[in-house]
Amino acid sequence: MKPRMNPHAVAPEMMKALFDLSAKVEGCGLERSLLELIKTRASQINGCAFCIHMHTRDARAHGETEERLYLLDGWRESPLYTDRERAALGWTEALTLVSQTHAPDADYAELKAHFTEVEIVKLTLAITTINAWNRIAIGFRSIHPVSSRSEAA
Repeated sequence: MKPRMNPHAVAPEMMKALFDLSAKVEGCGLERSLLELIKTRASQINGCAFCIHMHTRDARAHGETEERLYLLDGWRESPLYTDRERAALGWTEALTLVSQTHAPDADYAELKAHFTEVEIVKLTLAITTINAWNRIAIGFRSIHPVSSRSEAA
């Protein structure tokens, strides 16, 4: 796989707008662990290797366990996630796959049981932002870092 272009070099002012939104989301007051879980889960759904690589590393750096990261794709069947995390992961899946799910009322009701309205807006913007990053990384074929040339083959 070869990168198609570097959007940061081509349109830095546009990319800065997304970086600014990302910074706002990071500082919104939602738990860092929760944000990394939803970023990783959306990236898994979208098949974004660049973002999966980044956010699993970030999650581990902030104390997330390997086991929870390994099981994230099967979060519905694992007891390792809190009810609040489950509600957020359900909403992440609903919005990431919005053309298929249409954001079901049941997912929203579960969300309302664990988040305030302000937190729901913050979470929704976090999900929106990672989906935007996924589309940029996938569309322009961004390649995650590799530690040696043989690993890139």
